[in-house]
Amino acid sequence: MRLEAIGKYFAPKSPHITDAPRATASDALSISEVMAALGLADLKSGIGLDLYLAKIGISAPDKAVEGLYEIAQRLAGQCRAISELDEDIKQRVLQILATFAYQDYSRSAASVRQCECCSGEGFIEAEVFTMKAAMGKMTQLSDVKLVRFDKPMPGNDLKPKREVVRILCKPCGGKKVISNACRCHGKGVVLDKEKTEAQGGVPVFKACPRCTGRGYARIPAETVRKAISLDVLEISQPSWSRHYKPFYELLITECHKEESVADSMLSNVTK
Repeated sequence: MRLEAIGKYFAPKSPHITDAPRATASDALSISEVMAALGLADLKSGIGLDLYLAKIGISAPDKAVEGLYEIAQRLAGQCRAISELDEDIKQRVLQILATFAYQDYSRSAASVRQCECCSGEGFIEAEVFTMKAAMGKMTQLSDVKLVRFDKPMPGNDLKPKREVVRILCKPCGGKKVISNACRCHGKGVVLDKEKTEAQGGVPVFKACPRCTGRGYARIPAETVRKAISLDVLEISQPSWSRHYKPFYELLITECHKEESVADSMLSNVTK
């Protein structure tokens, strides 16, 4: 049994009532057996199962981020710039790095993120000019006349007024979230126009140069640097690229390693 198959066991199912007896010689695992296997795999695989369950939205990411923070503390000695920091600053920097490393690990083409333009509200405030009717002095006419209303009536004046209104956010279309999928729609491949024309119209595909075949956009490393600089410690761009960024990438690699270990343990337990 592989790790990607456990999601269906956490979804509620409607009861299936039938008069046929259950097969006793089936090789299929029951839910109780699967849960026991998950418990044993979790015991032997560290935080890999917690990371995957949080990634697919079954459990909260608190336990996974906490476990990743402990890994960051254990590996902090490999980064001299982090190991030389004061203990309080060091702990806060590791917490931020662990949080962003989990967010980068859990991203996929199907995941979404909060819209940066409207801060998750769906609307933004904008200054616009509107034409307001200013009523002038009206005089009583002695006789009744039929007038056309295709032009402004005498005594009325339209004046522009500047005001602040709430308008729909264009990047998210009012949905409050933006998809993490790349412009290749999460496929990871795009049409190679030059080779397609050379093949006489036969479609030839290549890896998407924008996402390098992943299908989704990663968290920019500059965002992590700015978060640390605003909250804890001012880090210059050269220092970030030389010391902190390799350690941040190492934490993301550790997430994938832990998931691979959990997958291997679950496969061995359910053989």
